[in-house]
Amino acid sequence: MATTNDLKNGLVLKLDGGELWTVVEFQHVKPGKGGAFVRTKLKNIMSGKVVDKTFNAGVKVEVANVDKRDMQYSYLDGDDFVFMDTETYDMVNIPREVVGTAANYMLENTTATIAFNEGNPLYVDLPAAAELTISHTDPGLQGDRSTGGTKPATLETGAEIKVPLFITTGEKVKVDTRTGEYLGRA
Repeated sequence: MATTNDLKNGLVLKLDGGELWTVVEFQHVKPGKGGAFVRTKLKNIMSGKVVDKTFNAGVKVEVANVDKRDMQYSYLDGDDFVFMDTETYDMVNIPREVVGTAANYMLENTTATIAFNEGNPLYVDLPAAAELTISHTDPGLQGDRSTGGTKPATLETGAEIKVPLFITTGEKVKVDTRTGEYLGRA
């Protein structure tokens, strides 16, 4: 248990019957009249929903024990992604629902941070950018410039992104793993 005075960004709270929420922002407010309070912005770990919640100052909140481990993606086993713990070399199966959109930017041997709560995987966090090869894109037209339009391209993982017209099949590109945006050539 902690109090609202101990809140900080990234802290995981257990609220509303066991749901896990991450503190995105917090602000201690002491108005001239009345008691102090803490205004927070919380993000649900499972659904991604963001809500604003206000706590009275000094109220006790339950802090969830979240264990974050660096793991390396090994292979796909049915609907589960198999990761290897880089410290203990244990193999862990993570369901497709937990991996989510991170699967679009993961190749074998990709290192990711996986958060666990009481042994249950919560989410997979990739590095901000990934270098992937374009497996297919239509050729650009004569007169294509580095600025201007975009075209669809398929990555080696099967995900589709938008790239500038001058990018060709077989090129390595940097992709933002959070938004799926093209960042540049690798």
